[in-house]
Amino acid sequence: MQAVLRLVLAFGVFWICARIFSPFATLMLWALILAVTLYPLHLRIRTSLGWSNGLTGSLISCAGLLLLGVPIVLLTLSLIEHGGNLVNQWQDGTLQIIPPDESVKTWPIVGEPLYDTWLAASTNLQDLLMNHGEQVLAVAKGALGGTTDIISTVGIFLGAVIIAGFMMTYGQSGEAAVGRIASAFVGGDRGREFQALSVATIRSVATGVIGVAAIQALLLGLGYLWAGVPGAAILALVALLLGITQLPAMLVTIPVIAWLWMSGDGSTVMNSVITVYLLIAGLADNILKPVLLGRGVNVPMPVILIGALGGMVGMGLIGLFLGSVVLAVGYQLLWAWVDHDRARTETEATTTSTGNPN
Repeated sequence: MQAVLRLVLAFGVFWICARIFSPFATLMLWALILAVTLYPLHLRIRTSLGWSNGLTGSLISCAGLLLLGVPIVLLTLSLIEHGGNLVNQWQDGTLQIIPPDESVKTWPIVGEPLYDTWLAASTNLQDLLMNHGEQVLAVAKGALGGTTDIISTVGIFLGAVIIAGFMMTYGQSGEAAVGRIASAFVGGDRGREFQALSVATIRSVATGVIGVAAIQALLLGLGYLWAGVPGAAILALVALLLGITQLPAMLVTIPVIAWLWMSGDGSTVMNSVITVYLLIAGLADNILKPVLLGRGVNVPMPVILIGALGGMVGMGLIGLFLGSVVLAVGYQLLWAWVDHDRARTETEATTTSTGNPN
């Protein structure tokens, strides 16, 4: 009876702790992923500059906040300014929309309806909004909800960067504590192996998924600037998001190539060169990902890739890391069980043959 009461009490404490921690789970998981990914950089900076762990962690956190925060603040201020101008023009009755080009009609699938809607908006925007009030309201609600989600995600990332700095500051003691926990659950050296595997998998996914997406977005961004595409920076950001979510960057590149040839601003030779460059950059992830994904991990690359894709489908962006780690650990557990069973069978066979020499 006492054993049952202890089990119920332990389960109750665990459940209460989980409920208390659940609002911060996403934030702490992202902080842990960032800390694990950036910890080698933390060690290199600390060694080369001779700084303390706290100062090095603060430097990385501040750098991360600047890299994320400054563009976000500038983009937010720009959106507020343009939004205010649009509202003022609407109130003054001076808001005008440029009529669409005739070539819009030739766009596949969406060409005709897009052209008609665009033309109606440029002719009499107020009548269009009055006649399609429900659709406009639905789009506005969707945009507002998407904006709220983006703000929440940005806030989580900024908070995760700060917490990751603290985690890296106490990286050695934290690593030892996680190793003890892993050893307690799995046992001895096997727990340390799974800890090392989890760390290597997180870094591999960060390099093979986010790193490749960043490289590809940079290459495409340079190509968009070279081609003179309007909004090249925004298109490069879209390509980055597509790469992180494992969608093909050609979804952005093909329309850009179509615009390049339809605009007719450049020569045929120059357009051909830019097209070839954009096609190569748009397909670069197919070459880089197999090279970088799974590097340094004692698990086949398809296992990491399947875990990342499946985790992302089931749990969103954070599932890229959780899915790959869980599948990699599961893969190692499977083969540990298979090897252990085979070793036991071989031992029994050896014992039997030794005991029966005839």
